[in-house]
Amino acid sequence: MAKIESLYGTVPAEIFQSGLDNAGEIAGVAAAVLWKDGRITAGWSNLDPAQLARLVLVLDEKQRRQTLIDLDP
Repeated sequence: MAKIESLYGTVPAEIFQSGLDNAGEIAGVAAAVLWKDGRITAGWSNLDPAQLARLVLVLDEKQRRQTLIDLDP
C-alpha cells in the first residue's frame, strides 16, 4: 500500500510543480475535490508527463482568469 502524506495548506501549484520537477518518478496521480457542501470526490489515474503538464497549464489558466474576475471592480 502506498504511503499517503497530508498536504493540507499546500497550494495546488506547489503540488503540480513538484510533480513536473519529478515527472519520471510518478506512477499515478490522485485528485480530490472538496465541495462547498462538505462532500469530497476523489479518484486517481495514470498520467504520462505530457498529460500532467497540460493539466497544470489548464488549471493555472483557470486560476489566473478567476483571479482577474475577482480583482475586477
